[in-house]
Amino acid sequence: MTNSNKRNSYILIVCGLILLSLGIFLSVSIGAKDIDFSTMINSVFGNGNDINSKIIRDVRIPRALAGVLVGGFLAVSGAIMQGITRNPIAEPSVIGITQGATFMVAIALVLQQVNHNIVIGGFSLMIFAFIGASISGLFVYFISSRSMGKTDPVKLTLAGTALGTLLISLATGAAMYFNLSQQLSFWINGGFIGVNWEGVKLLFIVGIIGMISAMIISKRITILSLGEDVAIGLGENTNRTRFIAIVIVILLTGASVSVAGNIIFVGLIIPQIVKKLVGVDFKYIIPCSFVLGSVLIVYSDVISRLINPPYETPIGSLTALLGVPVFIYLIRKEVK
Repeated sequence: MTNSNKRNSYILIVCGLILLSLGIFLSVSIGAKDIDFSTMINSVFGNGNDINSKIIRDVRIPRALAGVLVGGFLAVSGAIMQGITRNPIAEPSVIGITQGATFMVAIALVLQQVNHNIVIGGFSLMIFAFIGASISGLFVYFISSRSMGKTDPVKLTLAGTALGTLLISLATGAAMYFNLSQQLSFWINGGFIGVNWEGVKLLFIVGIIGMISAMIISKRITILSLGEDVAIGLGENTNRTRFIAIVIVILLTGASVSVAGNIIFVGLIIPQIVKKLVGVDFKYIIPCSFVLGSVLIVYSDVISRLINPPYETPIGSLTALLGVPVFIYLIRKEVK
């Protein structure tokens, strides 16, 4: 990595953190109920027990923090997927991982509807999301592989798109049949309505494991991204690295979907921007992707509340508006 790219990574992180701090402030400040600045400050640092203070502490702050974590996790997952497959269009929503997690969340809601004795909380939803992400992600990865370690980019995209569409269709059909359409629409479109401190804690715990693991294998991902032959020549166990990387992606994506639903294309957009600025070293790509992914989601969440107040526009719709043009561009570039 050149000194210029290394310097760019530091600048990117610093600028991203400044933008992220402003975004968090806006996220906490803006909502259906107008709350003055002094009340907001007292809620954060003081002991106010009025309704406005509780809204700040128990609704807006966890929502902002969840946006930071989810955005970062999805961006890092996309960067890892692109690194281990050497495919610029690989990301959790494109290859069906987020849809698999959403499908299993729908199954959990159906089980709760059918049997009222079953109570599914945040942790249980996360387990269901992990199972769905694991099955769909591993299934798409293996059926798109010409041989272990050599993934066909076209097959990966086609298989992921087909499976993702099928799973979302099944989830929607189940929701309509069991009158759960309103509940499931949140998971399909993505958003942070109803996020609480329990969800933030779950994200934080999973995030510590996932992000530390990602940084530990970042050098291996960098080597793998240079090509199968190069990695094997350098003594890298490519199969083991890919397996560990996929487990990390499943952890981060499953946690994100269980809290925020199916937010798409974050892992496609952000790594592409980061790679242009900091090069190919995943030691820097991973933290830079986390910061920029957090910025994208936090600001998308703010915009979603401003478009049509007091109603909220699904965040997945906003990220799709950004992601689809990038996806089309990358597909055309890949074909050429």
